This record gives sequence, C-alpha cells and structure tokens, in this order.
Amino acid sequence: MPTIDKAKAKAMWRACLASAFRTALACTIIGCVSLYGPPSLQRLIAFPAFSYVTVILIIINDAALGDALRACWLALYASVHTIGPAVLSLWLIGPNRFSKGTTALAVALAAFVVTLTLPNAASYLVAKRIALGQIVVVYVVAYINGPRTEPIMHPLRVAASTAVGVLACVLALLIPYPRLACREVEQNYKLLSENTLERLKLLVKAVCESDKTSALASISHAKSLAASRTKLLHGIKRYQEGMQWERPPIKFIRPQNYLILSGDTLGEVDTTLRGMELALESTNSFPINNNIILSQDLKHGLNKFEDHTSLTIKQALHNGASPLTVPEPSVKSTTKFLQSLHTIPPTLQDLPIYFFLFCTKLLHTTSLAQAQAPTYPRAGPSKGKWTNWAENLKSPKVTHALKFSLSLGLAELLGLIYSKDNGFWSGLPVAITYVSGREATLRVANLKAQGTVLGTVYGVLGCFVFERFLPVRFLSLLPWFVFTSFLQRSRMYGPAGGISAVIGAILILGRKNFGPPSEFAIARIIETFIGLSCSILVDLIFVPKRASTCAKNGLCETLATLRECLGSLSLVVKSDLLEEKVKKLKVQVNEMKLFIAEAEQEPNFWFLPFHCACYNKLSESFSKMVDLCHFGAHALKSIEKKGLQINGLENEIGHLMEIVCSSIKSFEEICRMKSLKCLEKELEKKKKMKKNNISCDDLELGKSRKSNNDWVVSYLGGHEDDELEKAIGSYLEESRSVVDNAYSVEGEREVKSQGVLSLSAMAFCLSAIMREIIKIEEAIKELIQWENPSCEINLYEISCKLQALHNEN
Repeated sequence: MPTIDKAKAKAMWRACLASAFRTALACTIIGCVSLYGPPSLQRLIAFPAFSYVTVILIIINDAALGDALRACWLALYASVHTIGPAVLSLWLIGPNRFSKGTTALAVALAAFVVTLTLPNAASYLVAKRIALGQIVVVYVVAYINGPRTEPIMHPLRVAASTAVGVLACVLALLIPYPRLACREVEQNYKLLSENTLERLKLLVKAVCESDKTSALASISHAKSLAASRTKLLHGIKRYQEGMQWERPPIKFIRPQNYLILSGDTLGEVDTTLRGMELALESTNSFPINNNIILSQDLKHGLNKFEDHTSLTIKQALHNGASPLTVPEPSVKSTTKFLQSLHTIPPTLQDLPIYFFLFCTKLLHTTSLAQAQAPTYPRAGPSKGKWTNWAENLKSPKVTHALKFSLSLGLAELLGLIYSKDNGFWSGLPVAITYVSGREATLRVANLKAQGTVLGTVYGVLGCFVFERFLPVRFLSLLPWFVFTSFLQRSRMYGPAGGISAVIGAILILGRKNFGPPSEFAIARIIETFIGLSCSILVDLIFVPKRASTCAKNGLCETLATLRECLGSLSLVVKSDLLEEKVKKLKVQVNEMKLFIAEAEQEPNFWFLPFHCACYNKLSESFSKMVDLCHFGAHALKSIEKKGLQINGLENEIGHLMEIVCSSIKSFEEICRMKSLKCLEKELEKKKKMKKNNISCDDLELGKSRKSNNDWVVSYLGGHEDDELEKAIGSYLEESRSVVDNAYSVEGEREVKSQGVLSLSAMAFCLSAIMREIIKIEEAIKELIQWENPSCEINLYEISCKLQALHNEN
C-alpha cells in the first residue's frame, strides 16, 4: 500500500503544480497587458480585477483547452445578455441619476432577468456567473463615478476586461503545450479500463481460490479499486463537453483514437461488477464448497472468460473506432462452460455462486463501452437548449431567481451605504459564486469568508515585503496558487474556500493605484462579510427548511418509490416498467445522499443533531436495493424470453413481495410522523372526542386490521437464516419444477442453463432484498429512537397506533 499512496501523492502534486502554473500564466498575461500595455489598451481594460476574476472562474478547476474555448462562447453569450441592456439603461436614465437605492434596484432587476432567462443547465453556470459579475461592475461603478461615466464605453470596457480574461485562459492552456480535454478523457478511460480488468481478475480469482485468506484479500482489494473508479468516471464526464470543442484543424488531435462514452454504458459495467462483489460478500465461507464450482471445467471457463474480456477491452483501446461489444460466436464459445448448470440450486447457500455466474454472463453480453464516432456541436446552443419561457415561469425557477436577485440587491445596498468607493465588493462575491441548486449556505459562507481573509492577508504581506518591486509581487503569487490548489482539493476548505483565497490575493498583488493595501484589505473583508451575511439572511427567509428535514423527507419519498419498484418485481409486469422505476429510485437515492452530505455539514444550533451514521446505513441499503432491482429486471427479462410457465412462480414472488411492500409502507408511515409525543396526543384527542379507548392498552384495534406476519422480521420469526431458507425454498422448488417441465429435451442444454441462471438469480435477489429490508428496519428503529430518546421503541406497536389513528379519521 505505501506504493499506492506514493503514486497518489505524486499525481496530486502534478495536478496542483500544473493548475498553479496555468493560473499564474493567465494572471501574468493580464498583468502585463493591464500594467505594461499601450495606454489605449490600458484605458480599454479599465477593470483588470474583473479580468482576474474571469480567469479564476474558468481555469482554476483543472480546465482544458476545450473548456476555455467553450468559455469564450459563454462569455460572449453572457455579455450579450448584460452589456446591451446596460448600455440602453445608462443611456436612457443617465449615470448621474443613480442613487444607492436605484443602483441596488437596477442590480437586482438585471440579476433577476439573467438568472431567469439564461439556460439552467450546469454547462451555463460559468455564463451566469460572468453575467452577474458584469452587472455588479457596470451599475455600481456607474454610480460611483457618477457624471464621469460614459453610457456606451463604460459597459464596453467591462466587456473588454472580460474578453482579456477569457483570452488569457486560452493562451495559458496552449503554452507551453496544449492541455487537451480529449487526452484527459483518453487517459482516464485507459485507467478506468485497467481498473475494471483488475477488479474482474480479482473477483474471478476469489471464486477459484482454494485458500480463504487469499479469497478475502482479493475481495478486499477489489473493493478498494471500486472506490477509486468514481474519481476516474468523474474525470471522463468532466471533460467530455470540453472535448467536443477541440476539433480539427489541429493535426495531432485524432478523433478516431478516443472514445465518447455514455454514462449508461459505464454505469452498466460498474453495476454488474458490484453484483459480482455482492455475490461473494453473501458467500458464507471460502473456499466455496460446492460440487459445481469445484469442477475444473467451470474454473477453466471462468479464467477463459476473464482472458477474453480483457483482450476485448485492450483491442478496443488500440482501435477506438470499434465497439467493445463481444461478437456473437465469441459469446457462445466463451460462455459455453455455463451449460453445465442444468439444475436449480438445492439450498439458499448455493445461490451466491449462481448469481455470480449470472453477472458473468450479463457482463460478457453487455457492451463494455459503446464507442461512437465523435460528434461536434455547432458553436452556440441548439434550438433545444434555448430557454423555454413557459418553463421559466414555473414557480421553482422564479422563486430561485427572486431569492438570488434580492440577496444581490440587498448586498449592494448595504455595501454602498457602508462605503461608496468599495461598494461593489459586497455584491461581487455573491455574483461570482452563484449556484443553481441548494448548498450548505452557512458552511459555504464560512469557507468563503476564511478564504477571503487568508488571501487578503497574504496579499497585504506580499505588498509590504515587495512594495517597490511590482514584478516580484507577481512572482510571489505562484507559491500561493500552488497552496490554494491543495486547498481546493481539501475537505477543510474545498472549492469555495480555495477560490476565495486565490481571488483575495490576486486582487491586491496583481494591481496598482488602488490605495494603501491594508485599507483596501479591511474594506474588502468587511464588504465581503456584508455580502455573505445578506446571502445567508435571504436564503434563510426563502429556504427555511434545513437539510436534515430534506433528508428525512427524502427518506420517506425513497421508501415510497422503493415500494412501487418492488411491487413491479413481478413476472406478469413488463420488465421495461420495472427498469423505469429503478431509474427513478436511483435518482431519488442520489438526491437523498446529497441532502445527507449537506445535513452533515450544517450547524445544529438548538436542533437535534443529525444522525449521519444512521442515514448512511439507510443510503447504503437503498443503493443495494437499486442494484438488486436492476438485476431482478434483467432476470425477469430473460425469463420472459424463455416463455416459461410462470403461474406458480408468480404466486411465490407475489407472496414475498407483498410482505416486503407491507413492511416498507409501515416504515414510510412511521418516518412521516412528527414524533411519538405528537402521536400520543392525537390518540388522546381522539379518545376524548369519541370516548373510545384508542390507546396503548387497546392495540387490538390496529392488530385486527394488520397481521403481524405482514412484516419481514415477524414473518421470519427472528430466525433469519432458517426462516429465509424456508421462504426462498418454496420458490426454488417451484423453479425446479418449471425447469424440468420446460426443458425435457437433451438438445436444449444451452437454453436450459440460461433458464436456470435467470431463475436462480431471481431467487438470490429475493433473498438479498429481504435481508436488506431487515437492515432498513433496524436503521429506522435506531433513527426513531434517536429522535425520541425518552421512549422505548417498538416499530410494530407504533405502526398499529398509526393505523388505528388513520382508521378512526
């Protein structure tokens, strides 16, 4: 492991140094143009501070050349939406008529229009930030300068300063050699492919291993590789959009040698590998004591499968034009070893290896990465990307635009009241950190404030040490860029704190003639504090719901969607419908994880501390449920194709899913209640109103309508393994009968083995689902106990009380 840590450290240093060098080069270009350029050019670039801000917005996040080229379009797109209306406003109203109030109002109205009309896609986030920054500079500086402001040239100078920042980014990413998005994608894809091959090799090795220690070590190593895969996949998705802007005639970019990968394809491969890991985790003992797996033919077949899959991926890497889909003849020869599986496993303990082999076949017949011919969009948004006014007028987007414009306007008003000359520094930090969704407001504001103070103090110290040597002041920024590159990648500061620290230093060390550095530093820190305070205040007014509350609501919604999803896990329901519900469930689980991450970071104040560990257990179980439903859908689809007689099987599956869905419905109702005290009060109120004993002593009212066996834990009787064996054993017996009746001809071995694999995989999914439901019940009980520490928690009794209350209502 020390070798891996050393390699990670080297990669981190390389990334940080490269980012710092490109940032320093871009800022040096701006500094040379604004400080040593021709006087006419210096007059045109009247706002070098905004040029620096533009650079930080574009290049600081490990940008590639394609990202900078796309930023050119986004800057032009933003300027069209801000500079034109600003010229018209200044010409009609006149700068000398602006006051503090009218300036703040103008900023708020312009921000409202921009946030409402510009596309809400993540790719346009930079355009919105640039446009909002331009609005602040145009209107506030116009008010500061008063009659000296030229209505036409002033906005154009802001646009010119923006253009210089964007062009500096392009040059910095070309010198000394281009940093290309296509190379980043290609390198990440190679690493991802190697990661996939290594994981597959370790999983197959664990199955065939005769030593328990070696098998467990292989599984552990495969899990560690799975953790690093997320970063590689993010790197591919991060640069795909920028890659589309890097088009010929640059000769050394060869589009046929890199791949455009879809997220669905990559996700399918990873899900299948997670299924293989799940199968091995569910295995009770190693080595696997099963007559089937001890077969030398099966071991040889697994090794042949691994070699063939590896060869397929490596060939595709050398020839990006060819897809990684395995040819049909090769599929049949490589998976021929699976034809030895012609009987349903007799016990629950044998299911994991059958499920492993099911995933093996699923992986082999899936396109590991569908390569597509590179397609390049025309510069600018297509018709489908233009904002639809009908969609823009929907309440959530209008509310968000109103909230942001109000916070920006209020920040400018208070900032100008405090200091007319430095007033725009209160609104600029708010404008350039615009986000389209929720964020941990208090934590992010804290990081921005700390980063601003750090950068400003460094800038003041640099000016003090190198007061008479302006070029040396520029050089002193390089170590700060390296340091802030590490800050951005740290958990302590993250991107918000790192970017604020960069801007804080560059605004002092990269300019001249702005007054004493210490006075400017104090004024900017205070103005930044005013802006962040206004942002927090407005956010609390418009979004009073805490992230912990959103996580609780997300838990309830996820349980409801999971119930719908499992209710569709049926042989009489089309598998396509189940797949759609699985996608919906996956989206909700990911949203819930975001709320959990935000709730973990928000301060508790006088509220109950957020039980992060419990929510993480729930999100982990929900993620496994998504995978199990996914594999269940594949198994059902395969069973549908075989045309099996499914009446008896459907009864078994329907019975188990009815119990599971009943449990989930009860969990959902329990999670939606405010507290046990409120529940008791409601029961007492109903008791007084109807003079009926609807209390804990008369739970028969609830029990008479709700069977104890409707819960998975009660159904299994507390003896999980034994009772689960009986529950799934009935399904296995029915499956055995179906297979024997359907494939009685000797020549149908291949089709019969596929039927055995699909039915066995379905049995494994059913057993794993019931085990996860038990874990979910335990986590919910822990959560309810956390929220009601003085009460003894019995989920079944609580569910009966809720049903009794609802029935009476």
